[in-house]
Parts: sequence; C-alpha cells; structure tokens
Amino acid sequence: MSDSDVRVDPWEDGAAFQVKAHAGARRQGVAGVRGGMVRVEVQAAPERGKANQAIVRLLAGELGVPAGAIRLLAGETRLEKRFGVRGVAPGDLRERLRLVLG
Repeated sequence: MSDSDVRVDPWEDGAAFQVKAHAGARRQGVAGVRGGMVRVEVQAAPERGKANQAIVRLLAGELGVPAGAIRLLAGETRLEKRFGVRGVAPGDLRERLRLVLG
C-alpha cells in the first residue's frame, strides 16, 4: 500500500476506514491521504462531540450517503478515528474515496 492509498475494510453491512481529524481548522474538507488515513478538516471545535458530528456530515456529503449511514467506531476523543459506512461495499467505498480525493 502506498502512502496515498486508503485502507478500507469490511464492516457489518458496509465498510470501514481510518480518518486523521483536524478540528478547529480554517477550512472544511477532505485534505488528502497520509499513512492510509483520510485527512479531514472541520471548523467545529473538538468539544462535546461537535467536531465528530461535523466530520460525519462532511463525510456523508462527500461520499453521497445519508449521515445516518456513517458511524464513529473508534477514536471519539483522538485525532485518529475509525468510521464505518453502512450499505456501501468495501470496493464501492474505495471508489467513492478515490473520486473525493481526486
């Protein structure tokens, strides 16, 4: 796996992937891939779950899925997080991420 490849794994009825979060950023968006993790920047502060909620909304919009399909699996208070996407096969999620990352 190269540094620009996102690691996607099967999860329940969908797929999961790692995110490196940057809360309190100037801009919001997907900022690339590093070490197999999608780098995500959100303006929300990392307090009381606000940044995590913003990341879910951002990922839902970018991946074309409802926010309810995305679940934070691990890393609630960490910069490195793991998200699951219901209803999307691992191969399909890889393709959607490839399109988002350009």
